[in-house]
Amino acid sequence: MWGLPLLLLFQERASAGRQLEEPLIDTVRNALTAAVEQRAPPVHEIDDPAVRQRYQHWLAVNGQRLLRHKPDARARREFLQTLWYESHRAGLETALVLGLIQVESNFRKFAISSAGARGYMQVMPFWMRVLGDGDTSRLFHLQTNLRFGCVILRHYLDVERGDLFMALGRYNGSRGLPAYPRSVLEARSRWQV
Repeated sequence: MWGLPLLLLFQERASAGRQLEEPLIDTVRNALTAAVEQRAPPVHEIDDPAVRQRYQHWLAVNGQRLLRHKPDARARREFLQTLWYESHRAGLETALVLGLIQVESNFRKFAISSAGARGYMQVMPFWMRVLGDGDTSRLFHLQTNLRFGCVILRHYLDVERGDLFMALGRYNGSRGLPAYPRSVLEARSRWQV
């Protein structure tokens, strides 16, 4: 009824840092763009019964943990299914992505930081210009935000040769400073199953 702009006006600011726009060589830009543009829905067809059982256990445990942040059962399940899909797609640990989201937006879909970062993973708007179509309102869409955030974090892990501390600092725009990586790693420990 009130619309997204009015809703955003009343949202709390997120505490994300100032992620920096860095020049990307064409091959990196093309690879990241391709990763973001693949629009496969988060379908979980798990053939291995043991893996399927671990996934169901993960959903149940983290569904309970997420209850206070997302009281609606359907929204909570959709969030977790999408997070599982996008984190695995990017080769990231689900607990790490949940910890990052907790620190960045405290699970608020419409969070906006003082630096202008948007959504669950606090993606900076310049990424929509660099990798997307420029429409920053799409950063509030669940799968778009998680896909961008996971692809960007994966990129930073690759740039930092697997150094999680430095990659998290780069993600937040505080590269080399310990506060942000420590916060994410502490939050990650709460989401491990």
